[in-house]
Amino acid sequence: MHHTALARKHRPRQFTELVGQQHVSATIRSAVEGGRVAHAYLFCGPRGVGKTTAARLLAMALNCESAQNGEPCGECISCQRIWAGQASLDVVEIDAASHRGVDDARDLRERAMYAPSDEHRFKVYIVDEAHMLTREAWNTLLKILEEPPPRVIFVFATTEPHKIRNTAAPVLSRCQRFDFRRVPVAEIVERLREVVSREGVAAEDAALISIARRAEGGVRDALSLLDQVLSLGERVEVDEVRRMLGLVDEERYLEFLSAVSNRDRAAVFPFVRALLDDGYDASEFVRGLAETLRTLLILRADSESASLEILPESRERFAEMAARFEEVDLLRLLVAVTDFEARGGLGRSGHERVQLEVLLLRLVVMDSTVELQALLEAAGAGPPPRRDTKGSSGERPETEVELHPEARPAPRSRSAPASPTPRKARPRPEPEPPPVAEATGARTSPARTATALRDIWKEVLEGTTELGGQVLALRGVRPVEVDGQVLVLEVPPGLRADLEAFLSDMARSGAFRGTLATRLGQDADAFSIRLEESRRRERFTARNTRQQRVDEMVALDPALRDAVEKLDLTLKE
Repeated sequence: MHHTALARKHRPRQFTELVGQQHVSATIRSAVEGGRVAHAYLFCGPRGVGKTTAARLLAMALNCESAQNGEPCGECISCQRIWAGQASLDVVEIDAASHRGVDDARDLRERAMYAPSDEHRFKVYIVDEAHMLTREAWNTLLKILEEPPPRVIFVFATTEPHKIRNTAAPVLSRCQRFDFRRVPVAEIVERLREVVSREGVAAEDAALISIARRAEGGVRDALSLLDQVLSLGERVEVDEVRRMLGLVDEERYLEFLSAVSNRDRAAVFPFVRALLDDGYDASEFVRGLAETLRTLLILRADSESASLEILPESRERFAEMAARFEEVDLLRLLVAVTDFEARGGLGRSGHERVQLEVLLLRLVVMDSTVELQALLEAAGAGPPPRRDTKGSSGERPETEVELHPEARPAPRSRSAPASPTPRKARPRPEPEPPPVAEATGARTSPARTATALRDIWKEVLEGTTELGGQVLALRGVRPVEVDGQVLVLEVPPGLRADLEAFLSDMARSGAFRGTLATRLGQDADAFSIRLEESRRRERFTARNTRQQRVDEMVALDPALRDAVEKLDLTLKE
C-alpha cells in the first residue's frame, strides 16, 4: 500500500497556510493581486521552513484559473500539477546541486526565451539549492536576469546566501530577497495539531511540544518526526516520542540540578552511569540541559514571559528549582554548557563518559554568587543608604542606616579617575608606626594599614592640581609603607629618573609633598620620599583588568573592605 509522507501530503495550498512566514506570504500575495510581481526572487532561510513551498505557491497563483485576492484556488488542474511537483510546461523546478555547470545554465537561458503556453500564463523557473551554481553558471544567467523575457519569473531558493554573495554578488541586486525565519515552537505545535486532527490521530500536547522542539524551527522536520512516531501506533504519546527520539526525561535534569544546588559532587558519577546505562545519548543530554537552564533563567527573570516553552503541569516543579538559584548563577551555568557544546568535545572524544563527568563536575563545583548586600550584612555594616528620591523634605526611611563620615568613600574627580592597583592577596594589618608630632594645620592620624596608605595617596593625587603632566606617572606609583619620616614608593620600571627629577624640584612638587606630609601626619620639614623600582612585570590581560576593577571597588567602599577582611572573601566580577 502506497503511503505519502505527511510533509508532502499536508504541504500548504495557499499563502495563508504557510506557517511562520507571514511577512513573506503577505507581500507576495499583495504583489500577485496588484500585478507587481518581480522578475526574480531570492528565497533565503534554514531548511524546512517553506522556501520551495512559497515558490510553488507563487507559480500556482500566477497560473491559477480562478485565483482570488492573490491566492491560488489549489483545486484546479494547474494548481494540482504544480502543488504535486509534476511536469508542467510553464513551471520548471531545477536542482542546482546536480545542474550547477555552465552548460546547464546555458540550457536554462535558451528555454526561458520561449513564451508561455498561453498568453495569460507565466513561465516560472524554481532553482533549488541555488548556492551550488558555479561562478560561470551565474555569469551565464546574469544577462537574462537583468533583462528577462516577458512573463518569465525566476525563483532561487538557498540555505546559504553568503555563498551567492561571494560567487556572484551582482545577482543579488537583480533579485528581490526574502529571508525566511525559523518557525517558533508554538506555531509548529499548532500545525502538528491540525495534521493529527486531519489524520484522525490522538496526540498528547507534551508529545507535540517535544517534537516541535526537536525540529529546531523546521516545519518539514517536525512533520517527518511525527510521521516516524505514527509508525508505532495510532496515538502520539510523550513516552513513545522520547523513546524514539532519544529525549531525556525532565526528571533527570531536575535531579542533576538538585545536586548542583546542594553542591553534591559525589552524585555526579552514579548519575552519569545510570544515564548512559539507560541508553541515553550524552550529546542529547547536554543539549537538553542547556534548554532546561534556559527555562529556569526565564522563570527567574520573568515567570510570565511568552518565551517559556514548558508544560503547565511541569511549571511548578521548574519554578521551585529556579528559586534555588540566582539569575547570574543560572547564566554562568548556561554559558558553561553552551561553550562545551560549541566546542564539540563529545563528538571528537573517544571517552564520552569522562567528558560528560568533567562537565557536570564543573557545574557542581562552580562558585555561587553572593550578593553585596549579604556580605555587608554579614559583616555587620547594615544595608547601604538609599537616596531620597523626593528631595523635598530630606527625610530618610526608617530602615536606612547612616554611615559614619569616615566610612564614606572619598569623592572622586571625573577628570582624574583613580588608577587601580593589582591585588596580590588579602590585605593584612601592618605594624603600627611610632607616634609622631602633629603637623600644624589639619588634625590627622597616621596611616595604619597599606589600604589606608593607598587611599591617602589617591586622595592627595586627585586633590592636587599643580602636577601637570606628571600626574600620569604618579598614577602608576604604589605606596608601600611609611618608614619613620620616609614614604617608600614602588615605581614601575623606566619612570624612576623622571619622578626623582620632579620630586627634587620643590618649585614644582612642593605643594604636593606638603599636602601628602600633612595627610600622613608627618613633619613637613623632615618628611622625605624614597623611590624603589618595582621588579614585577605584570601582563595586561582581561583577567588582570577585571581584578583591578574589583580591587578599586573594594578600595572605595570601606564597609565592603571590612567584610572582605573579616570573612576572608575573594571577590569575583
